[in-house]
Amino acid sequence: MDILEKAKINMLSNENLLSEYACKSEDAILLKEDKEDIRPIFFRDIDRIIHSLGYTRYIDKTQVFSFTKNDHITHRVLHVQLVSKIARTIGRSLKLNEDLIEAIALGHDIGHSPFGHKGEKYLNDICIKENIGYFCHNAQSVRVLKNLEGLNISVQTLDGILAHNGEILINKYECNKNKTKNEFNMDLENTFRVEGYSKKIVPMTLEACVVRLSDIIAYIGRDIEDSIKIGIIERKDLPKEITDVLGDNNSKIVDTLIKDIIINSFEKPYLAFSDEVFEALMKLKDWNYKFIYASKEANKYQEIIKNLFYDLYYCYLNKAEEFNNTKLQLTDSEENLYNFIKEQPKEANIKRTIIDYIAGQTDQYFLNECLEHLNGENVDKLYK
Repeated sequence: MDILEKAKINMLSNENLLSEYACKSEDAILLKEDKEDIRPIFFRDIDRIIHSLGYTRYIDKTQVFSFTKNDHITHRVLHVQLVSKIARTIGRSLKLNEDLIEAIALGHDIGHSPFGHKGEKYLNDICIKENIGYFCHNAQSVRVLKNLEGLNISVQTLDGILAHNGEILINKYECNKNKTKNEFNMDLENTFRVEGYSKKIVPMTLEACVVRLSDIIAYIGRDIEDSIKIGIIERKDLPKEITDVLGDNNSKIVDTLIKDIIINSFEKPYLAFSDEVFEALMKLKDWNYKFIYASKEANKYQEIIKNLFYDLYYCYLNKAEEFNNTKLQLTDSEENLYNFIKEQPKEANIKRTIIDYIAGQTDQYFLNECLEHLNGENVDKLYK
């Protein structure tokens, strides 16, 4: 046995200690055949995700606040790291597969549009108007990795990303270990075609369940800290009936939720909160929506941004038709769009391709495109 073979065995040695409910590397399903190396498949998924172009663009995408001048508030890139760390803490405590957990966590928001959930809504509204289905960032994350970048990521990782919907809070998270590759593909397709379908998806691994609830744990208290930093709320505003159970700062909230999940899920085929903690978490989530996500600061300039999404979409659509003129002289921006369109399969729907192109943009790239192609006065208003 050579050294690399020994190294490969070492990479898998800890899987003998995993829970009976964990998903092991030997269970991994690939979309297509791949060469083996010393890395287990889920470990290799991590590498492919962090080297993807979509991962690189996390750096300048909104989490909650888009036009707030504060270097210490959360952006998308930090959020996914927080989700990964929280999920791995829970996963290690429950003897689940940390590699699979990290891969799902790091890839779960790659399909998020510029300007966060507001941008996601605008793209979804455009899709409905254009009769091309729906836009959901979780399905778009899979689309980026699987279709747009053509990466051979395991079905378990992609399925966990698709099923991660952190906006839905439930008290018991269960998985369907018998779920097949075909069923995953059906879920993915239906998410783009059937309104609200993503809320119905049951993941195929317990590791995916860990990431799904860790998404909530990662943002629920962190958004409170960000809001306090920029003066939207004060800590004393938090309802005592909630803070008595969960704590009054992010550190205490995260600690309480992680420990509660571990205590109520240890050596079980599902994940669950205690009734008391779940009720407090539901109330905190509702409170955050009312006083943070609906705040003036979180919705600053959204009417302008909404119009820019529509205007840029139709601008790109018109330019796509102009590209048929081979004598056309293209700017650098137009050439980027042209190359993106050219890379897609011939049968691709041009309207969906434009949605893909906008969804992949960072906040600043989106604004730069608007400055170049649209009325610059609308963009200038965002910085006054």
